[in-house]
Amino acid sequence: DMLGDAAKRGVRVCVLQDWLGARGEASRHFWARLRQSGVELRWFNPFHFGAPLAWLRRNHRKSIVVDGQHGFVTGLCIAARWAGDPAHGVPAWRDTGISIEGPAVADLSHAFARTWAEAGPAEREPILHREDIAAAGDVSLRVIATEPATTGIFRLDSLVAAISRRTLWLTDAYFIGLPTYVQALRAAAADGVDVRLLVPGASDLGVVKTLGTAGYRPLLEGGVRVFEWNGPMLHAKSAVADGRWARVGSTNLNIASWMGNWELDVAVEDSRFASEMESIYERDLGNATELVLGQRRRAPVPDRPRFAGSNRAREGSAVATAGAIRVGTTVSAALGGHRVLQPTEAKLLLGVG
Repeated sequence: DMLGDAAKRGVRVCVLQDWLGARGEASRHFWARLRQSGVELRWFNPFHFGAPLAWLRRNHRKSIVVDGQHGFVTGLCIAARWAGDPAHGVPAWRDTGISIEGPAVADLSHAFARTWAEAGPAEREPILHREDIAAAGDVSLRVIATEPATTGIFRLDSLVAAISRRTLWLTDAYFIGLPTYVQALRAAAADGVDVRLLVPGASDLGVVKTLGTAGYRPLLEGGVRVFEWNGPMLHAKSAVADGRWARVGSTNLNIASWMGNWELDVAVEDSRFASEMESIYERDLGNATELVLGQRRRAPVPDRPRFAGSNRAREGSAVATAGAIRVGTTVSAALGGHRVLQPTEAKLLLGVG
């Protein structure tokens, strides 16, 4: 309704939906009503019989640009599941996003225009340039817009793992680790870096969660610490290193995000922002359970609830496109509860292979 109201006020409202991600989320009547209100709507990479697998190259970006002055980059989608349903005891999903002002908003605008043109005619309005926007602060940041068959974020994530000296704290929704990145995290931990990975305890994509769990053992054996979030679905994708660098956006630590999708992230080099991200991370660990190896005595942990938003019909296609990450290191002394990684969870990877 708010988008339609804005369009009726004369604001040009453009909505680009990923065909696979939005499939089944709303009725045709909903989309028709949106168009009738004046909203320009395009579908990214819909299914075509001539290219039956092309839809696997998803537009996984989540961004908003307002008046060329304000930008938002996040892992959050515009869907009811993210808001939850408090009246019926369904909590909101846990996600992370940032707002941006200043010249970097032009980069977000260009990134949107690029994908908008992939789904229809190219934009004809004047291009927004960085020099047209006044600086809004002294934070050093870079917008990273990746496309299929490129590995920019993968190289960045691997580089950060290699150059971190004190801490590397990761949060990821869909973790299925590539051996090279797992080794990079293990090497960092071996060098004394505090590497931590926070992942969902219950996931909307059960098969991806199962495959991700199968990759935890190499991380744990290498000194990386893994934590499972005990709350509702954890959908955030973020990293913070050495108290001075952070990344927030849409990229999961998996091969689909790194090499198969259109993704959008922001890398920030600023100690104040990194400190805030560390505080958020430590707060999240207060509601997480650490995974451990061996026969350690087990602290009481409630039964893991079945994820309320799971959809078996969508798991097959999601597994083909989703991926994930690996783990992390030291946990705060206040964190209570551990879960021992079971042998079957490690053996599953071989069985699936």
